[in-house]
Amino acid sequence: MTRDTKIPLSFLYIIILLVCFVSFFVHNDAVPADLMESRNLVTAREMVNTGNYLIPTMNGELRLEKPPLPTWIAAGIEHAFPHNLAAQRAAAGIAATLMVFFLFLLVRTITGETFLAFMAAVVLATCYNPVMMGRNATWDIYCHAFMLGAIYFIWGAFKSEGKQWSKFLLAGLFMGLSFLSKGPVSFYALLLPFLIGFIIVEKPSLKGKVAPFIVMIVLTLIVSFWWPAYIAAFHPETGSAVAAKESGAWISHNVRPLWYYWQFPAEAGIWALFWVTSLFYYFYSFRKKIAEPRNIFRLSVIWTLAALILLSLIPEKKPRYLLPMLIPGAINIAYYLGYSMRNAMSKGEKTLLRINGTLIAVVSLLMPVGIYFLAKNGHADWFSHLVLPSLIFWAIAIYLFVGLYGKKGILPERVFFGTVLVMMSFILFCYEPTTRLFVNENRYSLNALRDNPDLQGLPFYYPAEEEAIRMEWVYEAGRNITPIDLKNDSAVYAALPFVLVSEKPAPVLLENLEVTTEYIGTFDNNWRKTDSHRYNKDLVKEVYLVKKK
Repeated sequence: MTRDTKIPLSFLYIIILLVCFVSFFVHNDAVPADLMESRNLVTAREMVNTGNYLIPTMNGELRLEKPPLPTWIAAGIEHAFPHNLAAQRAAAGIAATLMVFFLFLLVRTITGETFLAFMAAVVLATCYNPVMMGRNATWDIYCHAFMLGAIYFIWGAFKSEGKQWSKFLLAGLFMGLSFLSKGPVSFYALLLPFLIGFIIVEKPSLKGKVAPFIVMIVLTLIVSFWWPAYIAAFHPETGSAVAAKESGAWISHNVRPLWYYWQFPAEAGIWALFWVTSLFYYFYSFRKKIAEPRNIFRLSVIWTLAALILLSLIPEKKPRYLLPMLIPGAINIAYYLGYSMRNAMSKGEKTLLRINGTLIAVVSLLMPVGIYFLAKNGHADWFSHLVLPSLIFWAIAIYLFVGLYGKKGILPERVFFGTVLVMMSFILFCYEPTTRLFVNENRYSLNALRDNPDLQGLPFYYPAEEEAIRMEWVYEAGRNITPIDLKNDSAVYAALPFVLVSEKPAPVLLENLEVTTEYIGTFDNNWRKTDSHRYNKDLVKEVYLVKKK
């Protein structure tokens, strides 16, 4: 392969878009909304219903924990496509696609290597963590997409001649948008690790760029803090309490040991072993003279390790917080595969690449076995989910085996494209039937009550003595469900008629009151199956219509 590909740039863009479409948009409504999505979408829906976009509420109460930019986007979608989960998740998919293209632009700018940039972008778009975050209506993907855009402009501003006002201003704007998406999260998890690598590898200078750099910082502060300043001015006590709560969560919620994130390669999914290999290869490569754009490899490895260390220092840990690590991780993997494509490999290097590629080929070869059991258990259609994908997976396996052990020797580009095809084929043919293994077939959601004519316009309540209602109920009901003190007779009579969502039967809870109760049903809002350890009994409640006697 030559230093730069002869493939038209427009064609590479089309391929990246196609991969992103499959990764982030296909079957994105296969799984019901989870708790975090429900919180976000309830907040967006209330913005639309109340017309209050500056002071978000969730189930009628202030929700100032999260900056509002992604919620505004979700509210705009709610205007256009009411209660459409696929459309809401598609917005996250667009943000993920934007992140993929920013990585392409960044790597291409750093190295001048179009195909290397293409590989990094496609690897990122097919890694497990970005795929899941790009098809989920949560806000992490927005802050990291905007921050990667800021990093792209920061690189261009420092590495180009002249003051570069436009690039510094765009960097400030995108950093501000990142803060408006999820506060300082991406500044710590993505920008800071990048800057550590950037300073070590490139030693950037501010000579001749001080003024635009300062303006960039000022613009970042203005875009970032105008909304928190607004909240501080109009809701000072609540704003301070929320700030204390959010900062405290980093050290008190989901606390995990320091070494918790050392299983990080798993977040790359199908690329996990390639990622581990690429990191080991980096240290091995120092012994060899390689006429490659080595600075990008060095930068990406330092960036990766810095992110791992910084994330590990925070007591609160969740696998989804590793999303920013996948960005330099995709560069690690792309560089390793790119080196294998353009250089004569040693016997040991060939063996290592064959091990990586053979595992993917074996997975592709055996995939139809798993599909068979899905079809056998009634979770898949025999032709579209078994016969057709089986032929495709076997064809990919043959493609990989020939590229690994054929007469022409090992062909690393086949390993790359074959791995991408396995991931895309899984999403196209297996993702939806696989989710049926986990989704509760007996799920009976409050969504069923949205069109009930007897309940139109009636308020929904839950007993105040019970734990606060989970947001999945509020999202599925399509309306607020607020607490009511059932021991306060006057409050109950004043609220009649209403719908009661409770753990216990309404006749028992209201036995001393002059009301009638009409049983509507027992609803199970769990999307996990009853035998799952994540099945939650709080998502099973009885619903009654309560009226005057």
